[in-house]
Formats: sequence, C-alpha cells, structure tokens
Amino acid sequence: MLRLWLEHADLARVRFTDRLHPASTVLMASQALRRPSVAAALPVLARRVSSAEPELRPLHHLIPAQGAAPDFVTPWDGVETLEDGLTVIRSAPIRQVRAQVSAAYAHAPVSAARRRFADADAEVLDTLVTAMRTYFHQVLEPDWAVLSRSHRQLVAEAAARYAHTGAEGLLTGLHPAIRWQSPVLEVDTWQDGDVRLGGHGLYLLPSPFTGPRPRVLIRAGRPALVVYPVEAPDGLDGRSAADPLAGLFGRTRSAVLVQVTRPGRHTTSSIARHTGISVSSSSEHLSALRAAGLVSSRRDGGAIVHRATALGRGLAAP
Repeated sequence: MLRLWLEHADLARVRFTDRLHPASTVLMASQALRRPSVAAALPVLARRVSSAEPELRPLHHLIPAQGAAPDFVTPWDGVETLEDGLTVIRSAPIRQVRAQVSAAYAHAPVSAARRRFADADAEVLDTLVTAMRTYFHQVLEPDWAVLSRSHRQLVAEAAARYAHTGAEGLLTGLHPAIRWQSPVLEVDTWQDGDVRLGGHGLYLLPSPFTGPRPRVLIRAGRPALVVYPVEAPDGLDGRSAADPLAGLFGRTRSAVLVQVTRPGRHTTSSIARHTGISVSSSSEHLSALRAAGLVSSRRDGGAIVHRATALGRGLAAP
C-alpha cells in the first residue's frame, strides 16, 4: 500500500494528463497483453502482438510481464510524439538505468541480455527502443485514434465530476484500489510506504493497460503520477466503430484527418499509404482540411509535412 499525503496545495494541483504518452502506453500494453485475461478480451491486439512477436521479443524479455517496471521507460518528458519519448528513454542517465533495472529484476530469472540491460549496455538499450517503436506501429497505432478519443472523453467526464463534487469527490470515485481518506490517498499498488507530495500536486491518467493494480510514478520535484485501470474503449478490439466525422466530411476525408492526428511524421505520401488512397487524392483532402483550419503544413526537405491543428485534434478526438 502506497500512501500519498496531499496538502491543500496538492489538492489545488490535481490534474489529468492532457494526452496519452505513446512510449509509456507501449510499456503498459506490452505487460497487459501478456496476461491471458487481457489477451482474451482484446483478441485483435493479441493477434497483432503474436504476428510481430519475433521483433517484440527483446521488449518482452527485458521488461517484466507484471509488477513494477523501471521508471525510466515511462518518462515524464517527450509526450508529444513516440520518437520524443524514445529519445528520452535512450538518453536516461546510466546510474538511473542501473539502479532501476536492478530493482525491477529483484525476482526475475537472470539472463545474459538482462545482465547487460542492468549494466546500461548501449546496444541492449538500442534494441529495447527499436522493439518499443515496432510495438507502437504494429500493435497500437491502428487504434491510436480510438484510444485518444476515449482518453479525452474520460477526462471530460472527470472534469464534470470535479465541477460538482470538488477534488475530494473526484479522488473518492477513481477506482476501488484507490481510497481517499483526507489527507491521504491510499493506492493499492506495487510499492509500499508514505510519500508527501510537498505541494507539487497530482497527475491522474486512466488507462485500459494499467494492469490489475494502479501504477504510481514518483519523481523528486514533480507531481506524482497515478495511472489507474479503466475498461477498454469500444473499437479497441478491432471491431468497426461508428465514425462521427464520416457524416460531416465523408469517410475518406475523415480518415485523412484522423491519420494526421496520430503520432509521427506525416507526409502527403505517408498519409496516402496509411489511408489507402492516391497521393493526388491525399493532397486534395489535405488542402481542404488546411483551408478549414484543421491541418497545418510545412516543407521539410523534399517533402511537405502535415500536422493537425488544435481545432483539428479536438474535432477528430472529442
């Protein structure tokens, strides 16, 4: 049991993360989908994992299937894109990597790769980052828009609850494994002890990949991060879900807008490839979305790179 002591200043700084962190979601999903119950509930994701298993094997071998993982693989920074997060992971200080991996491996069988990982071996770290990149693109990216929409909806519901009940009402109703007994938030997680937040506040993150227990990330001088379980959103299992944008824009233009909101570098050609249309059609749809203020474009070398504006992200992932 971890007990988080919240002062008045902490209660005034209870917030939700404004977006999903691609790299951290990879870490949690890679653990969650190794549990038979989760794999059975999300068979399409499980099949993707199975299909990509040879490329994902380093991630599965280096990160325990359950329990606490090294904190540096769930970084605070680099939340904008997958590559930003992977860069932060790869640049973690050697002392931090060694200490956290050794702690995570306290009860894990020893192997040559795990020994090298615990010693912050650069080649093993590169292999881990490569496997995490593959995991995102092969397993999560096809449903990233669904995950993002669900996150925004959960945050909106929590905001409404906060408006009616305040911070104490919000903390009381998060999850059965999280109990609010003012001024202490008790979290049934992998850690034990008492932590005083010191006025830095609390970040909350609902996730269908959390596992059977909430996760808590504590860093000195930062808000505590509590990740708690929620049900997987409709459509995450690969079944067709209604597209509210299709009736407004048409199915193809809606697909283009959703694709531009996803993490990564999006060119006219890559959007065409991901949405199954021609490059000329991709360019036409992007021009229309840009004219409506939903997409911005800039030249990067020999390509035009596109990204959704704040208005476009809000429309595509309400």
